[in-house]
Amino acid sequence: MIYFDNAATTTPKPESVLRGMERGFHVYGANPGRSGHDMAIKTAKQVFECREMLADFFHAKDVSNVVFTQNCTQALNESIKGVLRQGDHVIISCLEHNSVLRPVHKLSLEGKITYSIAKVFENDDERTLRSYESLIRSNTKLIIATHGSNVCGLVLPIQKIGELAHSHGILFLVDAAQSAGVLPIDMQRMNIDFLCMPGHKSLYGPSGTGVLITDHGETLDTIMEGGTGSSSTEYTQPEFMPDKLESGTVNVFGIIGLKEGLRYVRQKSLPVIYKHEMQIASYIYTQLSRMPGVLLYTGPLKMGRNLPVIAFNIRGLDSEETTEQLNQMGYALRGGYHCAPLAHEYMGTLEIGAARLSIGAFNTIEQAKRFCMDIKKLLKKTISIEFAGMCDRIILDMCNFV
Repeated sequence: MIYFDNAATTTPKPESVLRGMERGFHVYGANPGRSGHDMAIKTAKQVFECREMLADFFHAKDVSNVVFTQNCTQALNESIKGVLRQGDHVIISCLEHNSVLRPVHKLSLEGKITYSIAKVFENDDERTLRSYESLIRSNTKLIIATHGSNVCGLVLPIQKIGELAHSHGILFLVDAAQSAGVLPIDMQRMNIDFLCMPGHKSLYGPSGTGVLITDHGETLDTIMEGGTGSSSTEYTQPEFMPDKLESGTVNVFGIIGLKEGLRYVRQKSLPVIYKHEMQIASYIYTQLSRMPGVLLYTGPLKMGRNLPVIAFNIRGLDSEETTEQLNQMGYALRGGYHCAPLAHEYMGTLEIGAARLSIGAFNTIEQAKRFCMDIKKLLKKTISIEFAGMCDRIILDMCNFV
């Protein structure tokens, strides 16, 4: 199986991640922050080292601003529901994942907030910025932007959006689900107040890991309370970070794996990873663009403008038929709607969805070449089936005429 579904989760993971997690089960099996014995202290040290690495990698102001979550969705919900108050207004982009759209929409249905959707313009940052700016109101509390679309790979100008938000005194949240570990992110330079990401995608950690980094944690309302290992005699949740937002035992073995995944990314370096992935994606895009019968939904891929993600369809097939045919040929892609109806509305694919191909660090140009050859075979097969169907219809019409 050739795996081209890295936007959902990366696989394989680096060997160092597997070894680190295995060692964790043997050596770091205690509960961090809950006991004073040696194993608990050693385990807590592993968790802190990962927190420290994340703070450094994404330029957080303080290591205590790094919060471990179950996934990016939890991080987004904690930020959105924690910061918004009655009467607030929110602006999101037309490419947002349901992890942003659904909590915002739910708060709107409850009558707590209102929200507007800014249009993104491919290769035109200024029009995108004007779209955001035109929606700002006196009660706009939060602007949200995905760093890159999980469906079509378009990259938003988050530094410019962050500058716009802060110039109006508005908080800025970035969904880095697709970009963390691919594109450089500097929270201070980009004016990011809330940075949310999964550990299991391009940071190459295991599933069940996510991260929220924010300088505003102490101002958030909590969506969950419980044991933190601190202030245990108090009936109320601690107000200090990260304990305020980390109730219950964290995923120690997942965090150890995430630490090794992040170490792998740092050692290879973002420029090397991104260039490698984009070379493969660009090769595939170029080949597909030359094939009659293949529908593409963005322009040619460009460094800094796109992630190594391609949304496409084969004429005559819906997206899930395409990915099932490719599955039978030995490829893992995702069809359908990718939990992002806004993006499909943007691309005009709400009727049939889209097949999505997404590249990871372990994919190769040889896999790309084989894929393009097999797409040609699939196109020939589809044309043959369509031709046979057309002949059947002609014969049937002739019989009905007689």
